[in-house]
Amino acid sequence: MSSLQAPQSYNSLRFNHIKVSHVPASSPTPTAVIQITLSRPNKHNAFTDVMRQDLERAYGLIDIDERVKVVVLTGEGRSFCAGADLEIGFLGGKKGDGSVANAKTERDVDHRDGGGRVSLAIHRCTKPTIAAIQGAAVGVGITMCLPACIRVAYSKAKVGFVFSRRGIIMEACSSYFLPRLIGHSRALHLTTTGSVYTADNPLFGTLFSELLPSPEATLARALELADEVANNTSTVSTKMMRDLMYRGPDSAEGTHLLDSKVIHGLFGSKDNNEGVQSFMEKRPAKFTGQIPQDAPDAYPWWSPVDINGGVVEGQRPKL
Repeated sequence: MSSLQAPQSYNSLRFNHIKVSHVPASSPTPTAVIQITLSRPNKHNAFTDVMRQDLERAYGLIDIDERVKVVVLTGEGRSFCAGADLEIGFLGGKKGDGSVANAKTERDVDHRDGGGRVSLAIHRCTKPTIAAIQGAAVGVGITMCLPACIRVAYSKAKVGFVFSRRGIIMEACSSYFLPRLIGHSRALHLTTTGSVYTADNPLFGTLFSELLPSPEATLARALELADEVANNTSTVSTKMMRDLMYRGPDSAEGTHLLDSKVIHGLFGSKDNNEGVQSFMEKRPAKFTGQIPQDAPDAYPWWSPVDINGGVVEGQRPKL
């Protein structure tokens, strides 16, 4: 069991490279929508291991907080995230001349990619994330957004999967997410060239649900969508559907069997009853279901993967 406890207020929590706030920020207690803002504006919100720790901690708390329904993830200032902080280095070290560190302090088999840890925190969180990409998103700055349920972007934001130009590979589980989101052809083009394009480039396909005319409009639209999701949808339903898409069988017949088992387990659940009753009474629904306590018996239906030395995928680590 997790030792985490939901906070009395996210506004009062101390983080180093992110900000976590209620929506509206004036609320003294946690709201249905929580905004996470990458906050290293003088460094274009470049990704660090400290930021990784902050994000994992924030998502761990939000995951267990029954008051929270949606997360909006954005950046402070002109950039969303300019990728890894190369002044620090990919492995967190720094050589005397200030260049990227190249010394390894652990075995390859023991290393866990920091961007991947953030992506998994977003992917495994029971609450959906809406990414508001209000400025440049490069490298891990864009790959961390791929597990989000919705991505909206400023149309002229510069976006790039630049790994081939840095002598590394696509990370943050992006080789899993990117082809599924935009297809192998576009994903291979973007990663092979390593070029930076504006978000409205056709190469991104439908990666961004909506393109907005300004950074301010991008965040405003993300918050509008978050409010719609928070007020009208079941957390159990959205998480089940997300996992059905990403963790489903490899055939139509297998999917039919799984669909049948999951939907049968939700018939008569409190969220199902509330959804039907609110529709019949022509009133807004008040969904209260949470995961894991209100998930159907079939959940989870996949085999856990051990990534944390004894803590299996699907369990919440102690933070």
